[in-house]
Amino acid sequence: MEQIPQLWKHFFPQFFNNPDPEVRSLMQTATLVNLPAGKTLFYPGAPCQNYVLVVNGTIRVQLIAESGREILLYQVKPGDSCVLTTSCLLGQKAYPAEGVTEDEVSAFVISQNKFQHALNHSEFFRQFVFDNFSMRLASVITRMEEVVFEALEQRLAKILLAAPEGKLKKTHQILASELGTAREVISRNLKRFERYGWITLGRGTITIQNPQALQKLADSK
Repeated sequence: MEQIPQLWKHFFPQFFNNPDPEVRSLMQTATLVNLPAGKTLFYPGAPCQNYVLVVNGTIRVQLIAESGREILLYQVKPGDSCVLTTSCLLGQKAYPAEGVTEDEVSAFVISQNKFQHALNHSEFFRQFVFDNFSMRLASVITRMEEVVFEALEQRLAKILLAAPEGKLKKTHQILASELGTAREVISRNLKRFERYGWITLGRGTITIQNPQALQKLADSK
């Protein structure tokens, strides 16, 4: 792990290069935490007590349906803050969803009191928080529009096409969570894609064989 100042410089240079004494104080009092994969960070009804800036790993924020099905809202990646955490801190509300680490995560944690103080006394920090909140909220709305208005097979094709080097290393259950559906539905569509010769299914891996066909499906109306 890099030294703490270097983490700020690499992932949040706008903080590192800012002379505002409130920002310097915020950086000095922030705690760097390391979290294992699969750790639940918050859940529906839990109080929101910290502002989090991720420097390594990914946090998935999801809703849990009454059936137990997980529906991915968004992911928090290095350089990001959690839009739901920001909303809960600003509104002093409990969490309405669940946050779980997908892999090992390192993050700067800023206490609620320090967050509120900096928000009130630093124009830079206030602008950072609201700009980040606005950007992340827009991405959540875009995702919800996709879930509501795009066919499942279109969204599945887009995820497959985004796989680096034509290989997607995700289980059918993870894909189901990301697309807001049941694992059986994902498996059925993937097997159909395989019959068409578009993909090859392996253990925990999906290999793209015909990206042109997937692209045509993804672009269909």
